[in-house]
Amino acid sequence: MVCLCAEWCNTCRDYRAGFTALATQFSDTAFRWVDIEDAADAINSVDGLADIDIENFPTLLIFNQEKVVFFGPMMPQPGLLDRTFKALRELKEEDLFRYISANETHRQWQQFQPLREVLLKQPPV
Repeated sequence: MVCLCAEWCNTCRDYRAGFTALATQFSDTAFRWVDIEDAADAINSVDGLADIDIENFPTLLIFNQEKVVFFGPMMPQPGLLDRTFKALRELKEEDLFRYISANETHRQWQQFQPLREVLLKQPPV
């Protein structure tokens, strides 16, 4: 799970505690807090990736079995993050395929799959 944020964003700074708390509950999952300005070169180095347009913070990028299961802003409420993450984490393989192909938005999220390796190189939470 990746939180794409900006250091200047007060909402992101407030949200970080809840994100970090969730990370401590799931040691089997890679959590990354990525300042999009600091990581711009690494993100833009991914070949074939369309420009990432982040208009609202915090924006989350959540993977399950290397598939993108969520990309977009999330209300800065730790409870919502917790419920969403747990539900997406529990998708079984057959449900995962149905979920990522359920609509055009979910299919478009898959363009961000190559970011996974780049983002995993960022420091852990």
